[in-house]
Amino acid sequence: QVQLVESGGGLVQAGGSLRLSCAASGPSFSRYTMAWFRQAAGKERECLARIIWSGGITYYADSVLGRFTISRDNAKNTVYLQMGSLKPEDTAVYYCAAAYLRLGATPIDYAYWGQGTQVTVAS
Repeated sequence: QVQLVESGGGLVQAGGSLRLSCAASGPSFSRYTMAWFRQAAGKERECLARIIWSGGITYYADSVLGRFTISRDNAKNTVYLQMGSLKPEDTAVYYCAAAYLRLGATPIDYAYWGQGTQVTVAS
């Protein structure tokens, strides 16, 4: 069982940056693929970035490629999402998710979720 707690959301001006953190508790964190999703009002939950258990391979959605960076620190049981060049359309609730030794890009692939953190980008 893994518990996830996100932090770092808030209000930022367009063009600005934010770093989200997701602290995980539970065993075998290093065996989980970690991902960041977001869900804007009235839209489906979107997978933005994934990082495999070893941290060596990452995947990004086209919408954030080149602007967002996912990373993890297995010693601290934490995964990060560094967001830059933020746009108003990045406004959403951002979720951290974990999947045990799986690598998927849809919500159904992830068994564990954080509570979400709001990111609002003002124009």
